[in-house]
Amino acid sequence: MRLDVLKFFRDTCAHLPDEMMLVAGLQTAPDGSNAKLVAVVAAHSGPRSDGEAALGPLKAFGPPVMDALGPIPYCALNNMLDPAFPKGALNYWKAQFLTDLSDEAIRTLVTSFEACPSPMSHIIIEHLHGAASRVPVANTACTLRTTGFNVVIISQWTSADETAGGVAWARDTFSALTPYLAPTRYVNYLEDDAVDPAAVAYGPNLRRLRELKTKWDPDNFFRQNVNILPQ
Repeated sequence: MRLDVLKFFRDTCAHLPDEMMLVAGLQTAPDGSNAKLVAVVAAHSGPRSDGEAALGPLKAFGPPVMDALGPIPYCALNNMLDPAFPKGALNYWKAQFLTDLSDEAIRTLVTSFEACPSPMSHIIIEHLHGAASRVPVANTACTLRTTGFNVVIISQWTSADETAGGVAWARDTFSALTPYLAPTRYVNYLEDDAVDPAAVAYGPNLRRLRELKTKWDPDNFFRQNVNILPQ
């Protein structure tokens, strides 16, 4: 069933209006059963009637373990996942875009999550599309002007004794996804192992950004994020 849900998620994303976004997640049931579940989070920012129509096929797919889809304030939507990331938890994350959310990639995701050692961990599949993806890459510093699926492997635990297993699971899952990975990465998910983080984040815009950095910040005062070095 988890395979079917993710395939339905993928196929639905291909026809979303600009006003709607879907995110899927592999997670462990919070009731202590350790059951592995698929969750789909939806956001529609248009008129309520349009949102209800757009969400109709999602609400008809089932039967769901829980259906919490309904109108909520934007701030509540923005904060709804905060309890899944408690203060003091230990984390190790990996992330990258997929070339496509193929059947094989879905099978790999589900199989990898079966081996997840911690009920606090997740695999999140973010779908990006819409107006932002239609902005030409050269028009802004951001090069993430793409339609596709970003996979975030979130390994999370509470005891230091679980660290080795938590890190190993994230790395093994990322390695299993290697055949399906695209070169695109989101700057907020860049890891320390990126060979040239600025090149990964800014791509063909890096040369122009370095020219601006040389003009306005030749001493590299602003250097704490993904650093663009002056020329």
